[in-house]
Amino acid sequence: MEGRGDGAVTPEIRAYQDADHDACRALWVELTERHRLIYDDPTIGGDDPGAYLDTYLATPERVGSWVAVHEGETVGLTGLFVRGDSAEVEPVVVTERFRGQGIGQALLDAMIDEARSRGLPSLSIRPVARNVEAIALFWRAGFRTMGHLDLFLDLVDRDYTWRDGLDVHGLPVRY
Repeated sequence: MEGRGDGAVTPEIRAYQDADHDACRALWVELTERHRLIYDDPTIGGDDPGAYLDTYLATPERVGSWVAVHEGETVGLTGLFVRGDSAEVEPVVVTERFRGQGIGQALLDAMIDEARSRGLPSLSIRPVARNVEAIALFWRAGFRTMGHLDLFLDLVDRDYTWRDGLDVHGLPVRY
């Protein structure tokens, strides 16, 4: 894999194979740990944060998953879900030491191409609200139209702090 001259690397993007399971489980742990960090909530993902990978792989709407490989190492994971004529990218995860080097963009480009090749009219992605770096990547990749919002109402008291600072249509929301 050659670099692109700007510190970026050009990974091989290929279909997920069973032999990728352990590496992808480790990536899923990194994704969960990132969410734990940005939400300051060590309970996200439970006691075994990599276990959800198997649930993800068994989801019927998942039409495929792809990995990014750099110098023989699996360093990224993504997937495509199709529900009717709606497509969604889920997740885009890159191992920490390779973030910011173009691998996430390469995974997104592959999913955009895959959705186009399937004749799908649109492609969505749903990052968590506090993952500013991911949101910026997705915005740069062309995801600039908001189709849905997930709004939450806490029904029980919990030891959790939401942040203020976002407005939607002039209405303050926490994230």
